Parts: sequence; C-alpha cells; structure tokens
Amino acid sequence: MKKRINLFRKKESWISEEERMATIEQSSKQVSRGVFFATVIIITSFLPVFMLTGQEGKLFHPLAFTKTFIMIVDALLVITLAPVLISFFMKGKFRPEHKNPVNRLLEKVYTPIIRWVLKWRKTTIAINIIALVITIPLLKSLGSEFMPPLDEQSILFMPVTLPDVSNTEIKRILQVQDKLIKSVPEVDKVLGKAGRASTATDNSPISMIETIIVLKPKTAWRKGITKKDIINELDNKLQIPGVVNGWTQPIINRINMLSTGIRTDVGIKVFGQKLDTIASVSERVKKVLEGTPGIQDLYVEPITGGKYLTIHINREALSRYGLNVGDVNQTVESAIGGAPVAQTIEGRQRFNISVRLAQDYRNSLERIKRIPLMSPSAGTIALGEVADVALEEGPPMISSENALLRGAVLFNVRERDLGSTVQEAIQKINASKDILPEGYFLEWSGQYENLIRGQRTLLWIAPIVLVVIFLSLYFAFHSIREAFLSLITVPFALIGGAYAIYLYQVHLSVAVAVGFIALFGIAVETGIVMVIYLNDAMNQLIKAKGNSSESITRADLKEYVIMGAAKRLRPKLMTVCVSLFGLVPVIWATGVGTDVMKPIVLPMIGGVLTSSTHILLVTPLIFLLTKEYELRKYGKLEVYATNH
Repeated sequence: MKKRINLFRKKESWISEEERMATIEQSSKQVSRGVFFATVIIITSFLPVFMLTGQEGKLFHPLAFTKTFIMIVDALLVITLAPVLISFFMKGKFRPEHKNPVNRLLEKVYTPIIRWVLKWRKTTIAINIIALVITIPLLKSLGSEFMPPLDEQSILFMPVTLPDVSNTEIKRILQVQDKLIKSVPEVDKVLGKAGRASTATDNSPISMIETIIVLKPKTAWRKGITKKDIINELDNKLQIPGVVNGWTQPIINRINMLSTGIRTDVGIKVFGQKLDTIASVSERVKKVLEGTPGIQDLYVEPITGGKYLTIHINREALSRYGLNVGDVNQTVESAIGGAPVAQTIEGRQRFNISVRLAQDYRNSLERIKRIPLMSPSAGTIALGEVADVALEEGPPMISSENALLRGAVLFNVRERDLGSTVQEAIQKINASKDILPEGYFLEWSGQYENLIRGQRTLLWIAPIVLVVIFLSLYFAFHSIREAFLSLITVPFALIGGAYAIYLYQVHLSVAVAVGFIALFGIAVETGIVMVIYLNDAMNQLIKAKGNSSESITRADLKEYVIMGAAKRLRPKLMTVCVSLFGLVPVIWATGVGTDVMKPIVLPMIGGVLTSSTHILLVTPLIFLLTKEYELRKYGKLEVYATNH
C-alpha cells in the first residue's frame, strides 16, 4: 500500500501550485494584450462596412453587426475568462514544446526554411515584391460588378410589345409564350400577367408582360445544363415578331425598379423637354449600342406609338339638336368608361356597381360613332352626328424626374461583367457625334449606378481601414516601428486574395471588397502574435548577453530570431488554421446565398494562406533587419516588453 501511494506522489520535476499559477499569469500577460488588440483590430477594421449605403448596406449591415458583437464579447473574454479557464484545465505535468511530436515535426520542416530565408535576404524580399506586383495586372484583368447575382431559383420573363397592342392580342401572346415556356423540361410552373394591378405602385402598361417561371429542383434538370443554358433555350424559343424579350429575376427586378426606376440591369436615361426629341435620341443611342458584347435585351422604352380615342364635339351640330357638351360627355363616360349606378355591401366592404356598353359595342370606331344620344328636338341620334371620333397617336406613358421629361434605353448584361460592358458602351456613345441636341443629356442608371456609388464609398473606406488598423497597432505596441512591422502583412495578404478570385474567375464587387476588409484584420492578428514572440526572444537575448553591440553579435541576433519564430510555431499556425477551418467549407457549400458568400470568402482564404506564409518567413527577416539597424546605429536593441 505504501508503494502504491509513492507511485502517485509528485516527482521533483513537477512544479508547485504557486509556480503553476505564476506561469499562467505571466503567459496570460504576455499574450492577452496582443490578442486583445488583435481582436479590437478585427472589430475596427470591419466598422467601415457600416458606411455602405443602399442595397449593399442593407445586405452587409447584419453581417457587420453580428461580427462586431461577437468580437466585442471575444475581446472581453480574452482578458477575463480565458486565464481563469486555463488555470482550471492546465494542470499536471507541463511538457516542453520540443516534447510534442507535432511541434517537433513543424520545427524540423520550418527551421531549415527560415534559415535559408535569413541567408538569402534579397532573394526573399524580391520574390515577395514580384508576387505583389503581379497582383496588379491580375486585378485589372478581372471584371467588375455591383453585387454577385443571387440565384433566386426562378426566372422573371419581361417581354415588351408595341404600345398599341390590343387586349385580345396581348392575351394571345401571353398564352403562346406560357405554352412555349412550359415545354422546357426544367420548368415547373409558369404564371404570366399583362397590364397593371389596381395600385399606384404598379405602373406597368398593358404592353409589358411579366411571367414568373418557377424551376424544378436542380436534381431534376438535364445533365450538364445550367440556368444560363435554360435562359438561352427559352430566349430562342420565344422569338416572336414585335416582342422584345427581357430576362431577370423576380426579387432583384423589384429592387431595381424601386431604387433606380429601371427594370433591367442597366438603363440610359434620356432627359429633355420634348417627348418626340427624346424618342429620336433614344433610338440613336440604341443604334450605337447594338452589337456591343455583353449587351442583351436591348430596347427603347416606348415614348410614342400609344393610341388614344379622341372625341371632338361639334358645337354647331349640338345647337341644332338642342344638346349641350355635358350631355355628350355624360353619355360617352357611361357608354365607354362606365358609370356607377348602385352599391353592393359585402360585410364591411362597399363596392360600386358600374354599367357600360358591352365590348362588342365599343371595340371599333364605327360602333362608337353609333352610340345613341337622346335629343329633345330630333329624338335618338348617333354620336357621330355631333362629334368627330378618331384614334390619335400619343405617349403610352409619360415619365419624369426632377421636373424633366425622361426616356430610357434599357438592356441586360449577360456573358460578361457589368463594369467593362458599360465602360465600352460609354466609350461608344462618347465617340459618336450628333446624338444629343442642345438641352438634352444622358444619365446611366440601374445596377451601374449602384456600382459607381459602391466604388466611390470603398475608395475612401479603404484608407480609413488602414489608418484604424495602424492606430490600434500603435496602442498595442506603443511603437510606430512595431506597428508598421505588423501592418506590412496587409499588402501581402492581398496577394493570395487576388490569386484566389482570379483562379475562380470572380468579378470584383462590393462582396469581394468586404472579404478583403475582413481579411486585413485576420492578417494583422497573426502578425501581432509573431511580433510578440520575436520581442520575447529579444528579451531572452538581452537577459543572456546584455543589451550592447559589444556583447551581441549578428549571429546571436539571427539565432534568437530563429528561436522566436520556430519555438512558438504551433500557436501561430493554430491562429491561421482556425480561420481556414471556418472558411473553407463555404467553398463547397451549395444552395441559395452561396453565390454571394463565395466572393466574400475567397479573398479571405487566399489571403490567409499568403499572409501567414509572409508572417512566418518575411516578418522574421524584416524584424532581424530592423534589429541589426538598431544595434548598428544606437549600439543597443530597442525591445518592447511582452509581459504587459
């Protein structure tokens, strides 16, 4: 029994409870300040997302709020709960770093590499700079768009016919289109609508059809077919003379119409004082844009061509028959428009009952001319006896903005990015002459309007992000040099992000910009951990050899930098891996929303990989160069305490 008790007695190599708590306290002080400020940096670097407005603001503000609240709580837990939990769970025998097999393997691989880097300094820096420079043409070769197109799992077909189309003809076209659409195997349901609803918010003319196409689940699609292929197939089937096809999605279409007044991806608004001139300018703009790669569904918003029934009353004839203008107007209103004659009550609701002539008696000019009028002197006479009835052309719908009449040339963008397509279109219009008469001007709207607004916002957000990160680093280290050493990882994080979105052929958008903003905070966080351990190595060097150029050699500096970089390799790699483990699954995710999430995640994944490589290899090199400079110039090292 006595031998069994001795078996579990603490050996001399075990540390006491006081030593254990002192070690935990010292380690927490060493790391917690840097980790706390790293968390603060991630929070502050994401705050500029709140400055986004419009559609992009509504989309990304919830993400920014969620991330900010989580990181605020995380920053508090780092300095409060984390040390307490460590004291509870880190008990028993503490093993040195080199006793861990994973750590030994990492050091065995990493140490020769870092020695090679510190030996071939110029080569290492040159490789990094070349890789950074290459990203510039890569980013310029990418297209640009406002937001990645969200797959709504349905299609909105919006064809436009001639403005004088009749009810009978529009019904026939609608039925033919629905039948052709339903013939495609991937189509599940079709719902078409012509005309407008009984609300002021729906200003659709009868010449514009809206057809919602609900698709079957992708598992039921033909092998190898995509949504773009389905749209192209439908477009080929629906080539009807006099009908201009338009393809979009239900939700984004409503958002575009509410925010910009344009129901397609891009619209060129034509402003002026006369509708006829606006119509001719719009036709010239359309002619210039025809054949531009990427431009699809190009058409001019109808300004003329509407048919109006006009009834000009002959007052001399009225006087002969003893009638007045009011008698004629009342008869016309009742016969054609309908006049309320009673009310019906259904529960708490009341509805007017209107009576008018049946459609067969008002569907032609000759029948309208024969509408009877009661004359006190001549009995029943025809409307044509006292009025001239005719059809006249006029605007089907008059649009205005800022007290100016407006027309529009509308088109969608497919098989190409939005930014380059519109830029080429702008160049074509600028190169053309005699398009705009004096007093008329063009304005680009639709998604391009949002793209320009988002780009302008991000141009002044980016410097704010870098300034905020730099100030946070300065408060963390109380040194401009150390802050710059951690901040220099940001441009090298850009390398991997640029390569990732280039390989996946993702267009530059607000979503990609948000991904880069989030990446900067993660990159700086890893850099802070490296700088903390390198400073810790310098403190150990000073304790061992003093702080003087006479006692410290370049070889000593090099060895201690290697020790600071290699001996604590595991926590640095853990910082990187935690970020990757949370982001990589999004790449393989499928379903609604993933096409917006991937452009955010791709620059973060690529950037984390290259920034971590830079931090593990180049940051120790730059740190060594600065320390050699300090030792050469000041005769001693400027070391910043790591046990704050």
